[in-house]
Amino acid sequence: MPHDSLPLQELPCLSLQGSMLSQSNRLNKRKSRSCLSEGLDTECTPAELVQQCSPRHKHPRLISKGKENDEIQFVLARRPRRKKESTSGISWDQLPDELLLQIFFCLPLQNLLRISVVCKRWKRLVFDEALWHSVDLEGLTHMGPALQQLLRLGVRRLRCPRSFVEELHFLNIVSLQLVQLDLSSSIIPTSALETIICHCTQLEYLSLEGLQISDTIISSLVKNTNLLHLNLSGCSSFSASTLAVLLKSCSRIEQLNISWCDFSNDHVKSVVNNVSSNITHLNFSGYRESLTLEDVKVLVERCPQIQTLDLSDSTLLMADCFSVLKQLKNLQHLSLSRCYHIHLAALTDLGTMFPALCLLDVFGLVQDSQLPSLKKEMPNVTINCRPFSSVARPTPANRLTNSDRAMWNRKCRLRFRL
Repeated sequence: MPHDSLPLQELPCLSLQGSMLSQSNRLNKRKSRSCLSEGLDTECTPAELVQQCSPRHKHPRLISKGKENDEIQFVLARRPRRKKESTSGISWDQLPDELLLQIFFCLPLQNLLRISVVCKRWKRLVFDEALWHSVDLEGLTHMGPALQQLLRLGVRRLRCPRSFVEELHFLNIVSLQLVQLDLSSSIIPTSALETIICHCTQLEYLSLEGLQISDTIISSLVKNTNLLHLNLSGCSSFSASTLAVLLKSCSRIEQLNISWCDFSNDHVKSVVNNVSSNITHLNFSGYRESLTLEDVKVLVERCPQIQTLDLSDSTLLMADCFSVLKQLKNLQHLSLSRCYHIHLAALTDLGTMFPALCLLDVFGLVQDSQLPSLKKEMPNVTINCRPFSSVARPTPANRLTNSDRAMWNRKCRLRFRL
């Protein structure tokens, strides 16, 4: 064993022991030489003396055990000791796939892609679907190829708002694994969006804000019966009848944002007559000449569990709608911004009419000089603190910062960084 591989505390003992052994060997050699020289100096050197001075030959030990071994003798031979192999470290190739996947799980997106070119095995593990459940691609240009590969890998949470997507072509894909999808304000062909939505059956959270949506897309959403949050704010190009079928089929929707769409009176009737009774958060703003008091009555009767209701920019509504909204016992957040036919004096009674009310948005109805007196009348209600609606939106505008890229209150694990 070399001295370099020994602990420091063992080196002096070994050197001392080696010096003692070498010294005894030298003394034995001198004695043997003196004895031999004394015997050989005589004229007649007997053979017994020569044999006595020569080294003895070692004979193997013969061992016989038991009666069955009386006639057969066994020879025990000693084998040289093997030198211990140095185990200074473990190679990456010796690690199992499960452990490598756990290590790769801690890497960011860019580093994960870099190590995929190390070897074939690492490339196979890097693109294992277990690592690609949650991905954020905001800021990536020409997203078509990357999006197509991610969908094939079985991504479940995908965030790519304000993106540019080219045509997509899927081969031999029965269904996608998407559960949460954010394509808000993206530039994507309707045919490519149809390709994605038509292969989805497990969607629970979906945001298509600002996109052109065809009847094929709305009909395909019917298969996602587990939809909980649906954001179609600012969407267009789909019929009222198809919308009614969607709202009837997806009866589990809790948050629905269907504001500022390209709606006719028939679209508004389809919403109020078919919206799920499980709705707790509804943004139905932006229909200045379409939403009437009768529509509000039908809506309140169908959805008594509403907690957040946004009816902003509904210019046909007046103060008589308060007696209808009073039936919503759980109403906590009410938005009536720019409903100009509602008088300021009528707002002072909202604190007593809605005991659970915490937030009130009346932008455009109350001037800054009148706001202190209104707050004095309703001390338990916060007024005009949220200019943007957060209903069913993956990342509300009032919480969007440079570091906050959460999607429905959860951040994606793999994130593209510029």
